[in-house]
Amino acid sequence: MSMRAALEVIALDVEDAVAAQAGGADRLELVTDMAADGLTPSVGTVAEIRAAVDIPLRVMVRLADGFAAGGAGGVDRLAGVVGALREAGAEEFVLGFLDEDGGADLAAVERVVDELDGCRWTFHRAIDRAADRDALRKQLDGLPGLDTYLTAGAAGGVDDGLPTLVAEAARSGEPGYEQRIMVGGGLRLDHVPALRSAGIDAFHIGGAARPTGWAGPVSVGAVAQWRAVLDGEAVHRPAV
Repeated sequence: MSMRAALEVIALDVEDAVAAQAGGADRLELVTDMAADGLTPSVGTVAEIRAAVDIPLRVMVRLADGFAAGGAGGVDRLAGVVGALREAGAEEFVLGFLDEDGGADLAAVERVVDELDGCRWTFHRAIDRAADRDALRKQLDGLPGLDTYLTAGAAGGVDDGLPTLVAEAARSGEPGYEQRIMVGGGLRLDHVPALRSAGIDAFHIGGAARPTGWAGPVSVGAVAQWRAVLDGEAVHRPAV
């Protein structure tokens, strides 16, 4: 627990990105259209954000709501988008596709990962909709570049998924469990102590960085509060 915990913040535009970095974010997740739970941003937005901040950023590879890779041409379109994003300066990515049975859509994932050509990437909260989380992890084990699972432990969020997150953290290092767990999805500050005690050291916030809601920008102060809690500076409350 001595290692500094990582804080990733969702950014929709340059204003968000600059505020998140100023507040102490370690990394950004770049998306658009949060009404669809986050889709691939434009190449122009990625290039602008890359020029405005110097912390790492991961770009969402997702063209439609849901966790299917898409219909005819969907996977080829995804691969083409990755190529354009890489030309715009993107070096890290976020993706995740499920098949009709709730398993990993390996054909789609492998096609996109081939296009990433060694770039690091996160398998996102599609894992929280998987029919079998353990099977999915083992399906994806060994894919180049996969270093993180973004998960709440359950589709309903961290409140429901906390026991699963703790159990998966305890399996760290096993086949399929070598990737970093980054917790996001209904994550609150009061979840942090239990997650840190379990050895989890990566946290992802979106709405929690925006006191006025998704229509408003990322708040430097809100991100700084998370940074302070993760650094152990604001976890002690006066005894009642």
